[in-house]
Amino acid sequence: MGSVTVNRTDSSAQFAFGENWASYASLVDEDRLNEAERGIVRLLGPDALRGHSLLDIGCGSGLHAAAAARLGAARVIAVDIDARSVETAQALLKRHAPQLAAEVRQASVFDLDPAQIGRFDVVYSWGVLHHTGAMHEAIRCAARLVAPGGLFAFALYRRTRLCGLWRYEKRWYAAASPRAQALARKIYVTALRGRFLATGRDFSAYVANYKDSRGMDFSHDVHDWMGGHPYESIAADEVGRMMADLGFAHVRSFTQPLSLGLFGSGCDEYVYRRVG
Repeated sequence: MGSVTVNRTDSSAQFAFGENWASYASLVDEDRLNEAERGIVRLLGPDALRGHSLLDIGCGSGLHAAAAARLGAARVIAVDIDARSVETAQALLKRHAPQLAAEVRQASVFDLDPAQIGRFDVVYSWGVLHHTGAMHEAIRCAARLVAPGGLFAFALYRRTRLCGLWRYEKRWYAAASPRAQALARKIYVTALRGRFLATGRDFSAYVANYKDSRGMDFSHDVHDWMGGHPYESIAADEVGRMMADLGFAHVRSFTQPLSLGLFGSGCDEYVYRRVG
């Protein structure tokens, strides 16, 4: 179990994810929603949500809750610990999925009790549980909300050789001034541009087409990556053992092998089904 490094119900102890998502939400349009839908279908399959219930843990901007509604989910509850994210998700759902009475709540994954909130056909948490300060406990808390036979879809930072360095960087960045953060982002992006140049890749095209990755935005993702404190990571085989112990069977995953992690750690994606 990961060590608890923050007050798990106090979002002020974390990076200001909600402010970043509020800024991003202004960019959400039909194209980004379509990309978000494609990302969910890639992970879950084309009809996994139709007529089913979904719990989105760590909903952020509300983009994927809205995409789930558009894919035919019968019931959507989205939760986030950050009040700003809750406000943003409510506004985005009202704008892009007004036909669905989706509910957005401010709550920590650690406080979600299946006896009160129920269990869901799909529990979805993309890139969230590794920011709780107690990732292993967060996974267990989220898993208990999956109905028998239901799906648990989640993404977690893959472990790299430089995860320790990034943990220190994120702690510094989350507490730094906006000016210092902007300088750090400039250094990071300049270095990344140099890597693209050295390997013959088109950096400008990469940034321009970035929304093709789940509807995201490059500059907001850089800020999110550099500031994402608390930070934990995990290897795919550890995920597999943990989920088996929790009574889940592997459905599919999209993972990458161990790397140096010089420019960070991407997310590995997992789908497991509760047995029984």
